[in-house]
Amino acid sequence: MYSRGVDDHMNNVDDPIVAETRAIRNELAERFGNDVDALCDFLATREAEHEELLVNRPPKAPHRMMASAEASARK
Repeated sequence: MYSRGVDDHMNNVDDPIVAETRAIRNELAERFGNDVDALCDFLATREAEHEELLVNRPPKAPHRMMASAEASARK
């Protein structure tokens, strides 16, 4: 269920942020019966109720590749 690190022992690191994130994920999974659609519906409703909290920024323009990188990409 968890992704592996470079070595298997990386999953055993006692990181409080990882532990908190996993606990919240497990709570949400239990709350919505592991139903991703139900979770997404809930989140969409919350977003609609609190639009003032959402951050909406215009998309950034794509970065232009350098000429040498463009030539390499064409090969």
